[in-house]
Amino acid sequence: MAEHNIFPIFDQNSKILILGSFPSVKSREARFFYHHPQNRFWRVLAQVLKCPEPQTIGEKKDLLLSHGIALWDVIKSCDIDGSSDSSIRNVSVNDIGMILSAAPIKRIFVNGATAEKLYKKHCVGLPAPIRLPSTSSANAAFSLSRLVGEWSVIADYLI
Repeated sequence: MAEHNIFPIFDQNSKILILGSFPSVKSREARFFYHHPQNRFWRVLAQVLKCPEPQTIGEKKDLLLSHGIALWDVIKSCDIDGSSDSSIRNVSVNDIGMILSAAPIKRIFVNGATAEKLYKKHCVGLPAPIRLPSTSSANAAFSLSRLVGEWSVIADYLI
């Protein structure tokens, strides 16, 4: 059983919440979101926000909080083979409501189809999310520029 070991990032100014499914092996090792260099999350977010790409964990946290973005994952613990979303089973979910009650979240977004499926199955009663295409390098159908185009919708909720 793999345990989620990364605290959610949010504050009282968070306007949107982005949820992934479960951290990769690299992210769990580093104890920070989207830590694998091949994941395009930070590149996409920086381009959408028209900011330099953050390099350190501190810069990444600052980028999120300074733009009103909360970040966490749907799953608290699960059985998973490596980092493969398709192998996820025996799911326990994070308390997403904790963020929703502490921050003025206008919209929830999910990073990819697996996060959407798990959210809809396990987070009954919470607001419906908007699914964005996965930033994982496994999502080869989406180029970086196409991801940036799709993810640009988040900017509408940050005003």
